[in-house]
Amino acid sequence: MTIARLVAGRSGPVWKIHAEDTVADAVELLAERRIGALPVEDVGAEVAGIFSERDVLYSLQTNGADILRRKVRDVMTTPVITASPDQSVLEALALMTQRRIRHLPVMEDGRMIAFISIGDLVKYRIERIEAEADAMRHYIQSA
Repeated sequence: MTIARLVAGRSGPVWKIHAEDTVADAVELLAERRIGALPVEDVGAEVAGIFSERDVLYSLQTNGADILRRKVRDVMTTPVITASPDQSVLEALALMTQRRIRHLPVMEDGRMIAFISIGDLVKYRIERIEAEADAMRHYIQSA
């Protein structure tokens, strides 16, 4: 299964934040949408970074509450690691595990077409394993 097939049935927007927005604005959007990360847009770059809950925690620990008034660009994670639509789910899962990241922008022709989380990939794998187990049980019972 490719990333393209995984995201094919999705609808709705990919929530983003701009690099010049404040960390407080980004935190508000994360909380409001109950999501863990946002792709960061900037002039000349569709995805300039990723802003996540981890970025907030690390920045708070280092700089205190003043971080909320700073720009997203000051705390976002860069460089951005991306996936392509033709990558397999297992390749993307391996990449996320190796790089210790939880979110990947899916890029095609220089633009982001989706934003996936490790939860999306794990959910797919669990569904596949359950389907294979059901097929095996059916096969054994019908033999």
